[in-house]
Amino acid sequence: MSGRRIVVRQSGVHGKGVFAAAPIEAGARLIEYKGERISWKEALRRHPHNPDEPNHTFYFALDSGKVIDGKVNGNSARWINHSCAPNCEAEEIDGHVYVHALRDIAEGEELFYDYGLVIDAKQTAKLKREYECRCGARKCRGTMLAPPEKKKPGAAAKTKAKADGKSSKSSKSSKSSKKKK
Repeated sequence: MSGRRIVVRQSGVHGKGVFAAAPIEAGARLIEYKGERISWKEALRRHPHNPDEPNHTFYFALDSGKVIDGKVNGNSARWINHSCAPNCEAEEIDGHVYVHALRDIAEGEELFYDYGLVIDAKQTAKLKREYECRCGARKCRGTMLAPPEKKKPGAAAKTKAKADGKSSKSSKSSKSSKKKK
């Protein structure tokens, strides 16, 4: 395909957004999320990017434990907004984060992916409000935070085994392709 497939402009959801400049087919790889690769320690030192919006960053966590800071040497991918009903998905492949279309996207339509933010704190009503979602989707969760993990059958037994000092393997799936704030 020749020409640009995406453009950045003002969003009705939040600040800037990324829009399809031409029709996009499901499965198409649209852009790589770029920026400076830093440690979490450095990300925490830099936080917040904007004191007026302390929960707004351009950080993207990687499986390696590193973070991409899209504010430094970033590209248009940093402007893709969150939606609880996304038309795109971010996926880490060999240490790179790519955004691809989940479905056909019409020209002029805003691109979204589910940030699924993971915060190391209990999800309280206050915390959910701090990460309020404005996507307007029919099934909006009201927050950009990832849904709490559901306890799997046997979870209580695993917890008890750990409390008793026995080792117990648990399979916790990490959602590293999620943008962290």
